[in-house]
Amino acid sequence: MVSFKINFEEVSFEGDSDTPLLWVIRDHLRLTGTKYGCGVGQCGACTVHVDGVAQRSCMTPVSGIAGRSVTTIEGLAPSDAGLHPVQQAWLEHDVPQCGYCQAGQIMATADFLQRFPNPTDAQIDANVTNICRCGTYVRIRKAIHRAAELTAGEES
Repeated sequence: MVSFKINFEEVSFEGDSDTPLLWVIRDHLRLTGTKYGCGVGQCGACTVHVDGVAQRSCMTPVSGIAGRSVTTIEGLAPSDAGLHPVQQAWLEHDVPQCGYCQAGQIMATADFLQRFPNPTDAQIDANVTNICRCGTYVRIRKAIHRAAELTAGEES
């Protein structure tokens, strides 16, 4: 049995400890915001936070998160706090087209902004490597800059 926290709640999984975290999240815990994209850690649709750091859940065996804390898109912003600044920026800039990859994009960006609170375009390009098949990268970049402003408390 593997026990861990997900979105601030203690959970356990009694299946195969090699099961990818993605499938535990989606099939066992029924949190469907985290998406399956490529299954090889390249696209980022499955991005979650493990102990606050973005990680591709399709490549993470559930055994690797025993005793740790996982945050999915459903837990990014506490329900009483409104939207996370990245979620707000995504809405302001109308980022999603099909929307499939956006939960992973948002999770990757939330972690990225912890490390780069005032990012340059070059830093965004080098560090936010999630794939958007609809090609909304221009809007994603604008939203990342807006989320940085919101996180810093600037309302421009």
